[in-house]
Amino acid sequence: MSNSEIHTHQFHHYNPTAERNTYRVIWLTLAMMIIEIVCGWVFGSMALLADGWHMGTHFFALSITAFAYYYSRAHANDSSYSFGTGKVGVLGGYTSAIVLGIVALLMVVESFERLLSPAQIRFNEALLVAAIGLVVNLFSAWLLHGSGEHDHGHAHHHDHNLRAAYMHVIADALTSVLAIVALLAGKYFGLSWLDPLMGIVGALVIVRWAYGLMRDTSGILLDRNPQPELAEAIRSQLEEDGLCRVTDLHLWRVSSGHFAAIISLVSQEPEEVENYREKIRSLRTLDHVTIEVVAASGDQRTSAMPIRNASVLSL
Repeated sequence: MSNSEIHTHQFHHYNPTAERNTYRVIWLTLAMMIIEIVCGWVFGSMALLADGWHMGTHFFALSITAFAYYYSRAHANDSSYSFGTGKVGVLGGYTSAIVLGIVALLMVVESFERLLSPAQIRFNEALLVAAIGLVVNLFSAWLLHGSGEHDHGHAHHHDHNLRAAYMHVIADALTSVLAIVALLAGKYFGLSWLDPLMGIVGALVIVRWAYGLMRDTSGILLDRNPQPELAEAIRSQLEEDGLCRVTDLHLWRVSSGHFAAIISLVSQEPEEVENYREKIRSLRTLDHVTIEVVAASGDQRTSAMPIRNASVLSL
């Protein structure tokens, strides 16, 4: 078996630092969630209660993130996964988006109930808890952001699983800020109605973030090509010398940041697959490429070339 026929299907980044820090953030989030929900209920703050439930959704989502790291690592060499376990984290992100949307709807309903039936708020206690929550969120974001930079030497968004966790705590920090603003306005200016209003604003922020996450992850799960310019670049570089024509091209993501392609070529003078490989080597986002070369005869009939000219390449 030639070297070009030996390839790997491990298209996920094993990031032990990110996995450890994810577990730390999970426990921090769980502790803060319990504190905010209890205090929001006792002190009568809808913004604080909404932030607590929001942290609850993040606890669930971060748990999915941790499970995705574990499952991807444990099944990395499982041949039953045709293209590896790179999409496990993507599926987790999609699930998180659905849960976030449901909870955001519940937050809107509860906030409207508080607008119609205002409750007494103990501002000092609620402000203290909200401030602690903000600190916890910022510390969690720092942990996750540092994980991506340390292990990979590039931005954390290349790890879709880590990026989802990072965006969860950033969104949570934002709702903590909204809760603090609402509580300060209620304490010093008597604008108690801002508290449930900020609950609605926080819910809208969650919905927008959930929609973005669902859009990004569903595209990967459905094998949608988000970069038509990459497909055009493949065609352009392979057909540059005019000796062959791309008759079929399938391009998709096998995980976040990893692309696979199946390319069929027709040529009057077929070359070795290695030559075609060299033509697209500069396209560094391609990780798994299958090239099939077919010889076109003079009478327009085609016949398959020997197996050496149909090969799986890892670029």
